[in-house]
Amino acid sequence: ELFVLTYGALVAQLCKEYEKDEDVNACLDRMGYSIGVRLIDDFLAHSAVKKCRSYSETADMIAQVAFKMYLGVTPSVSCNSVTGNEFSLILDKNPLVDFVEELPAERASLCYCNLLCGVIRGALEMVHLAAEVSFLQDRLKGDAVTEIGITFLRKPEDRRHRRNK
Repeated sequence: ELFVLTYGALVAQLCKEYEKDEDVNACLDRMGYSIGVRLIDDFLAHSAVKKCRSYSETADMIAQVAFKMYLGVTPSVSCNSVTGNEFSLILDKNPLVDFVEELPAERASLCYCNLLCGVIRGALEMVHLAAEVSFLQDRLKGDAVTEIGITFLRKPEDRRHRRNK
C-alpha cells in the first residue's frame, strides 16, 4: 500500500529529472528490473509454488500468484501466438494508477507503470527465462484495458540442448 501511495511521487520526480519520456520509461524499467531480481527470492520463499513446466504455466503463475501477492489484483492471461511463447496479462484494475486520472498531454509517450515490466523481466531472468515485457495497452492513454505483453525469447528445450553440449 505504501508503494502504491508513493509511486506517483516517484514518477513525478523522474519526470522532473528527465526531459524525454523515453528516458523516464527506461529509468522505470531499470528500477523495476532491480526490484524483480530481488523480489523473486521473496516470491519463491513465500508462495511455495512448484516449478513451471511451460510458458503458459509461468504466465498463469505471474498473474494468479505474483500479481495477487504483491498488488492484490489478478490479471487475466491470454496466449497471443501459435508458438506459445507470447502472452498478455490484462488488468481490469491497476493499483499503481489509483491516484492518477490521466497523463498530461506533454507526457503522451510516458509509460507510467513501466516499472512493472522491469519487475517481471528481472524476476523471470533470475529463474533463467529471458523475456521481453512491454505495455501493449494502457487505460491512462485511453485504451479499454491495461495490457502487459510478455514474449519468452527461448524455448525451454533450447536451454536443455545447450546444457548437454
